[in-house]
Amino acid sequence: MTSDTSLFRQPKAVFAVAFACVVSFMGIGLVDPILPAISHDLNATPSQVTLLFTSYLVITAVAMLITGWVSSRIGAKKTLITGLAIIVVFSALAGASDSIGGIVGFRAGWGVGNALFIATSLAVIVASATGGFVGAIILYETALGLGIAVGPLVGGLLGEVSWRGPFFGVAVLMAIALLATVVLLDPTPKPERKMSLAEPLKALRHRGLLILSLTALCYNWAFFTMLGYAPFPMKLGAIQLGFVFFGWGLLVAIFSVFAAPRLQRRFGIARTLSINLALFAVVMLGIAIWTDSTTALVVLVIVAGVFIGINNTVTTQAVMSVSPVERPVASAAYGFVRFIGGGLAPFAAGKLVEATNVHVPFYIGAAALVLGIGILSLARKELAQAEEVQEAPATPVQGNVIVAAINDSPTADAVVDAAVNLAKVHNRTVHVVHVQEQAVTVGEDPQAAEAVVQRQISRVKGVTGQVLHGASRHGDIGRLVAEYADQHGARAIVVGAPTHGGLSALMEASASQELWQHAKAHILIVNPALTKAPEPVGSHA
Repeated sequence: MTSDTSLFRQPKAVFAVAFACVVSFMGIGLVDPILPAISHDLNATPSQVTLLFTSYLVITAVAMLITGWVSSRIGAKKTLITGLAIIVVFSALAGASDSIGGIVGFRAGWGVGNALFIATSLAVIVASATGGFVGAIILYETALGLGIAVGPLVGGLLGEVSWRGPFFGVAVLMAIALLATVVLLDPTPKPERKMSLAEPLKALRHRGLLILSLTALCYNWAFFTMLGYAPFPMKLGAIQLGFVFFGWGLLVAIFSVFAAPRLQRRFGIARTLSINLALFAVVMLGIAIWTDSTTALVVLVIVAGVFIGINNTVTTQAVMSVSPVERPVASAAYGFVRFIGGGLAPFAAGKLVEATNVHVPFYIGAAALVLGIGILSLARKELAQAEEVQEAPATPVQGNVIVAAINDSPTADAVVDAAVNLAKVHNRTVHVVHVQEQAVTVGEDPQAAEAVVQRQISRVKGVTGQVLHGASRHGDIGRLVAEYADQHGARAIVVGAPTHGGLSALMEASASQELWQHAKAHILIVNPALTKAPEPVGSHA
């Protein structure tokens, strides 16, 4: 993220979706403080009550597989609105229910809406946020952290009145988020290509995505064992539990936003994740040993927020970087695997306690984290590549760069040749960039986008290349080119004449306006009808 680009200087639409993310993630920890109250008032066993997590997360996992199929047919905005509307309805129905079976069933419906929203919201934020890919992920994780932090506190405060309060509270907040999304988010076009139901599962054939997903399954098993069952042995009231998990969630938010990026830059993805999972395993082992001590349990649960926050951000960035498929497909595949682990763990914990004792589920959670470290070790090559992807746009070359923005037309050669001539005169380097056009959910094939750049690297000696991501509309392409040029201290941007298709996005008025508005460098427009690339005159570049 550049120094002049703030995490909080975003389009209104991004804030609308981010607010909805906060409320959506509130639903994860919202029920924590009221689990004992529901168990008492509805005469349900702890294992029955943990089904509130299991039904919600398992259905979320399965529904992840349909998110791309839906969004590729109705568009991203309508998918978000549909998901939010489903959450509003089913959270309200859960609050009105009089039986544990009813609540569990309505939480399952809630999970369908949650899946539609989560998978699509990440893609929308990545596509629309300023500050680049990493900044978008941090913004998304900020929303996740705030939701996780605030959810238990809201659940505890409203739970003091009635265990129904948190469910109705989410319905109201989600209705506000729904209205904000309808008003502030621009309509998104339907993608040209309709996604099949099998694509997320097929995406798991990719080694890097599969290994990270399985690692996340192990991590989520430990995470949701703690989140779903730790409230029972604490033996605290709803408001007290709310503050405990608020403290935990606050650490999740702080370390996901501020600590995770720094640790990743210093130690790399593989080492950061491995060490982080090992420390989380130590905390889980402590929870297993001192489960009978309320004080120790409270302290260890809060401290666990440190490692959960770091893991969330670093893993999400890694998954989005190693995946060769569209980001919504990668998000759906990853979400399917990890939420399966998160959904089954709380119910398994309840059954294990009934069959053995209260310590066993937490010992198994610690063992799951150790297994996750072993699985993660199989993906060191893929994680190293992910680091290269993340770091490539972030290394500025102050004032020594000419940017050649191209598409896949024959004009690309003329654009690059003009940039090379300009660079020779002023002793500068040429960065060839191509924006992967992506209508939020489905767009240009990543391999095809990469091939556009690689062709120029192979054709012209000494140039470097980069595929830029995040264009949900044509206007974004001009902005992304301008931001890249600014990040690298470019003095000139070379593009093809719009009427000749030199940069396809510039045929759209919105794209040219965004380029002119955001570019701080000189802009050279190449006429491909010329038989020779233009020679620069003077020192204007």
